[in-house]
Amino acid sequence: MRFSSRCLTIALLTVCVIFIRFYLSPQSIAAPVPPPDTGTEAALREFAMIRPIDTHAHVFKNDPSFQDFLARVRLTLLNILVIDDTAAYASKLEPQRADALAAIHGSAGHMVLCTTFDPYKFADPHFAEQAIRQLNQDFAHGAVAVKLWKNVGMEIRRPDGAFVQPDDPIFEPIYKDIEEHQRTLIAHLAEPDSCWAPPSQSPDYNGYYKEHPAWYMYEHPDHPSKETLLAARDHLLEMNPHLRVVGAHLGSMETDVNQIARRLDKYPNFAVDTAARVRYLMLQPREKVRTFLIKYQDRVLYGTDLSFSVTGNVQEALKYWEETYAQDWKFFATDETVIQDGKGIRGLNLPGPVLRKIFRENAIRWIPGIVK
Repeated sequence: MRFSSRCLTIALLTVCVIFIRFYLSPQSIAAPVPPPDTGTEAALREFAMIRPIDTHAHVFKNDPSFQDFLARVRLTLLNILVIDDTAAYASKLEPQRADALAAIHGSAGHMVLCTTFDPYKFADPHFAEQAIRQLNQDFAHGAVAVKLWKNVGMEIRRPDGAFVQPDDPIFEPIYKDIEEHQRTLIAHLAEPDSCWAPPSQSPDYNGYYKEHPAWYMYEHPDHPSKETLLAARDHLLEMNPHLRVVGAHLGSMETDVNQIARRLDKYPNFAVDTAARVRYLMLQPREKVRTFLIKYQDRVLYGTDLSFSVTGNVQEALKYWEETYAQDWKFFATDETVIQDGKGIRGLNLPGPVLRKIFRENAIRWIPGIVK
């Protein structure tokens, strides 16, 4: 009995010593507890493994935390400039070009420039010459693409009131110069169907169009129809069969992948990006979208239209960017249910080779130089 009590005492003392040494040591008290894994973090790890390229973003702030995020996710961005006279910051090429270049130079190769030209100067006798000179300077400094925005077709008018369309001959020398320099035209022409729908039938009215009424065509019935805009875009493709053109936002044919397929079949120099339109893919029948993406796996580039402004809060931006990439990855890469507009949407679970093309390889093919 005495022996048993002694053994019990020794055992208890040993446990106490171990507890004090390993659980109450200064090192263990100071050690941070790793955060629990989340679906977002797991999705981002898988996303990073593919070394993804986002072919449609707008970054104008050079922030170390943001640059660390790009490195952690192994992400490359095409950083796009837009000239828009309805927005003060974007109304001219500067300072947005200088801010974008500062972010690019601080990105350790994770960003490249998509430049643009000022279409509001179209009436200047030397318009094309000046635009080409400026574009070539940007090409010399690393720009790999040129943005053509929706103000061409939807806003800019000639003195007689006629809208300047993207197939106007005034732009043809510029397109030829882009082609000769082996750069790519990123064309955002037209808008979603909801732009022409009454507020009660427009899912975008209470968001973008309420905040940007100048672009809400339902309230501007004298402006061109969507059919007119897409026809002008198609004519541009016909006139420039050797110019690589990426139609931003699913080529503004977001509600029906069959419509996109018809254009891809007709114009071999045309591809589309998914920027800000993944939710429209979610709204269409799953098997229809999956079949489309597998068939046209060489013609779809991943993009988001995410932005980080000079006045943006980095933590808020990072949270939104991370959630967007995680959600998109789950939708394309898994058969998990993702929530969009309060609805559960089953993921497409695309094959690995298709994912690699959409998230990386197509960008390299359609936008040469995007990876240095």
